[in-house]
Amino acid sequence: MEIFIKIAQFILSLSILIVLHELGHFIPAKLFKTKVEKFYLFFDYKFSLFKKKIGETVYGIGWIPLGGYVKISGMIDESMDTEQMKEEPKPWEFRSKPAWQRLIIMLGGVTVNFLLGIFIYILMLAVWGEKYIPNDSLADGIWVTDDLGKELGLQTGDKILTVDGEKIERFNSLPMEFINGNHFTVQRNGEILEKEIPVDFISKLIDRDKDDRNFLLIRQPFVIAKIPDTSWNVNSGLQPKDMITAVNGKSVKYYDEVTEILDTNKNSTVTFTVKRTNETKDVNLNVNEEGKIGVVSGGLDIEDLEKLGYYQLNTIKYSFSEAIPAGFNKAYQTLANYIKQFKKILNPNTGAYKGLGGFITIGSIFPAEWDWQAFLSITAFLSIMLGFMNLLPIPALDGGHVVFTLFEMISGKKPSDKFLEYAQIVGFIVLISLLLFANGNDIYRLFK
Repeated sequence: MEIFIKIAQFILSLSILIVLHELGHFIPAKLFKTKVEKFYLFFDYKFSLFKKKIGETVYGIGWIPLGGYVKISGMIDESMDTEQMKEEPKPWEFRSKPAWQRLIIMLGGVTVNFLLGIFIYILMLAVWGEKYIPNDSLADGIWVTDDLGKELGLQTGDKILTVDGEKIERFNSLPMEFINGNHFTVQRNGEILEKEIPVDFISKLIDRDKDDRNFLLIRQPFVIAKIPDTSWNVNSGLQPKDMITAVNGKSVKYYDEVTEILDTNKNSTVTFTVKRTNETKDVNLNVNEEGKIGVVSGGLDIEDLEKLGYYQLNTIKYSFSEAIPAGFNKAYQTLANYIKQFKKILNPNTGAYKGLGGFITIGSIFPAEWDWQAFLSITAFLSIMLGFMNLLPIPALDGGHVVFTLFEMISGKKPSDKFLEYAQIVGFIVLISLLLFANGNDIYRLFK
């Protein structure tokens, strides 16, 4: 059932993005009295799942869910209808319109993508507001959980101050800041240290299993979630929800402090002081040769940790008028982060190209349970990403058409239809190659 929920969200999000993007071309085309022959969700090679002609336009749904299109008369596009271009230009055709009108028609799709992303962010902020952990509230620093964090030069207890010179206000943003960044500063035992982020950090992060990419976390207490029946301490008197506050009389606050003590007390019996509701209790537990006590820990979320006084969770509520500038800013930050990631992809040394994904990757980011807040957040991100990608100066994309039109407006010389036809073929080959590479990455990761 989970996979079907993911697929349903993916198809709904993709459909919204495609229809609105193409509507962005359709509306100005109609305003400038340009004939639109087709308006399609998905591609209709050989046949359509549905089609209906209304006026001069055929509206339909194709069977290949790789995008969608509007077929504008007199324009060389993905349909590669060159027969029409051999005839004399008609007044209602795209090629007969002034350059400024053609530019507006071509920019309509990406404009709608950016506006949709902004609108969704405004809506989300007005309805749900924002919740985040202030980075300053990590009084005892971060928790470095694995070798990847250590390779960055991080240690448990470090306070991360800046990335690329920018102060970190929100702990939630740290993983993305490290992905996009080049250097950072930390405070360690009162000393300020500056460190470089290895150029291949992204590559190493991508090579890890999807569920093993949390290279730094907030520090949290050692709370018992479960004592398995197979545990050698099952009859010790330990109970779920017990929180360890001391080991052999030494006060501890965090999980990492407990595990550090256990590593020095292997194959021995240790006295744990646990907090249980409003009382404390001493429990003797056996530590095995691996420094384990045979329990499952965890079960606390950030709200629980806030109630225990470990962290402060900031909640910002917005009126609709306040959400408007905040939504614009969130969309801007999303675009800026995506551009930084795109630059990393273009640098082979980062290995970021290995993270390129196709439909499986996009579909997998949707939650396994239907969650409107998550759905809208992902759709807003995808809309901004789609807008940026379509602006790339690649023939067959909106950006390629925009470049040729701007060249015409500046130079006064319009590229020939034959040139545009060849450029469209080259752009189509580039796009198919990127599509095969991205989806090939998906298949490789799936089997890996």
